[in-house]
Amino acid sequence: MAVEVDIFGRNMEISERLSDYVTGKASKLDRYISGIEETRVDLAHVKSARSVADRQVAQITVRGKKFILRSEERAEDIFVAFDQAMDKIQRQMERYKGKRFRGRGDGTSLSEAVAPPEEFEDEVQDEYVIARRKKFAVQPMDEMEAIDQMNLLGHETFFIFFNFDTNAINVLYKRRDGTYGLIEPELS
Repeated sequence: MAVEVDIFGRNMEISERLSDYVTGKASKLDRYISGIEETRVDLAHVKSARSVADRQVAQITVRGKKFILRSEERAEDIFVAFDQAMDKIQRQMERYKGKRFRGRGDGTSLSEAVAPPEEFEDEVQDEYVIARRKKFAVQPMDEMEAIDQMNLLGHETFFIFFNFDTNAINVLYKRRDGTYGLIEPELS
């Protein structure tokens, strides 16, 4: 069963050859993980990129019932960028599948397969380490004030603030193209 692929181009025209190439490769992603509902491929030509090697951008987003996986790669050629993004998304799918769906397969019972809690905690602790915790006071402000504060403080990637328009904590971040993005968390 092949996955349906949506292809979008920005600042470039999608040729039939490119469309066939992308569709042929991306439609086979269901081999790596089942339950894919949507596969979106965004191809772009970024004129303002600093390096010629970063002008062709391929971004692949795969959505399923309980997951969203995304990869983005840049290269001098759009085909190379797409291939690199495909390799990256395939690795992410394998990693996700391994974490979520790996079975025992050796015929052992569940009680034999379950490790003692101490061993499990050690395993998780080795894999994920929080190196630092930081607390800070947030000031109520609107989005424009947050942009000014972000630039004044020299934060180049993100800035956390309390948005008094929405009465919620928001994250402001700087995008690669120089514009800003805003994350407005919601409880689900």
